[in-house]
Amino acid sequence: MRWHPKGYGGDRPSPEEIKREGWREQGVLVIAEDADRLTWPERELVRQLGAKLYGRRDNGEPHRG
Repeated sequence: MRWHPKGYGGDRPSPEEIKREGWREQGVLVIAEDADRLTWPERELVRQLGAKLYGRRDNGEPHRG
């Protein structure tokens, strides 16, 4: 058995697992405005909330990455 300092080596959670844990444990929602799992009205709501809370996006293009 190998020992690794915290944050080094071992298994890493996937980004989806981190998002899920953030929502369940801290009430933090992380979502891209162009998420395929959302319907158009849901994506529009995300876009409007983001613009209200943080201002409009510079180029108006969906963020990739």
